[in-house]
Amino acid sequence: MAKVAFIGLGNMGGPMAINLVKSGHQVTAFDLSVAALAQVKAEGALVASSASDAVQGADFVISMLPAGKHVLALYLGEQGIAKDISKTALVIDCSTIDADSARKVGAGLAAQQIAFIDAPVSGGVGGAKAGTLTFITGGSVADYERAKTVLSNMGKNLFHAGDIGAGQVAKICNNMLLSILMVGTSEALQMGVDNGLDPKVLSDIMLKSSGRNWTLELYNPCPDVMENVPSSNGYQGGFMVDLMTKDLGLALEAALQSSSSTPMGALARSLYVAHQRAGNGKLDFSSIFNMFAKKA
Repeated sequence: MAKVAFIGLGNMGGPMAINLVKSGHQVTAFDLSVAALAQVKAEGALVASSASDAVQGADFVISMLPAGKHVLALYLGEQGIAKDISKTALVIDCSTIDADSARKVGAGLAAQQIAFIDAPVSGGVGGAKAGTLTFITGGSVADYERAKTVLSNMGKNLFHAGDIGAGQVAKICNNMLLSILMVGTSEALQMGVDNGLDPKVLSDIMLKSSGRNWTLELYNPCPDVMENVPSSNGYQGGFMVDLMTKDLGLALEAALQSSSSTPMGALARSLYVAHQRAGNGKLDFSSIFNMFAKKA
């Protein structure tokens, strides 16, 4: 088993680190949150007083942070930890950030002879807890194969998308499509409700018809249609509107850089920004369903 440094113990990172502990790896964790550190320590992880201390002697360094600026600062900033990482270690960043930031981190670490891959995830908090995440990686094939040692203990679907940064591009393409599907499913279900249909019956019909999609199968946005999903729990848990809005911003930035036409993605971002600004940023992204509901 490997020595793993895990930095960033949020809603996703915490369960991921715990799954590594349960798989037998020696995990040393760091986060600014004392409560987050206490939670992983209770599951058997070691805790460090700083990111620099966490990476000492690690075979793998895994980070799960909010944005590109945080990842750049962690590794390459004035107090960056690149100097503290072993030359034989593999750095795996699982954050969802812009591809350019991932490439900058990769280049900065390569200059110090440290291997790096970007490996953003899909599957949400539920997938993180269950160890069933999808990892979408960018980097060399050899580094991807090496990363499987730890990635396979946190997820069940592993993909190599291409060179460094490719994982980020694939992730934001996926999330842009997901947002479009969620908006379309929400408005279709609400139109059915407005015309007197039972949303569960309509969901069952569409699941067996050409409108079938992931949101209907596993993440229905209409309350009380499906058990154990955020919509049936006051839209708590899951993937926050704030994060979906961030990812859609990354998608539109990438579209601008490549002159890609993404009218549906742009509309989905506009709707999610409006939903966020209405005070729904901490709710699950399926709460966009409420935007289409008739107001009393």
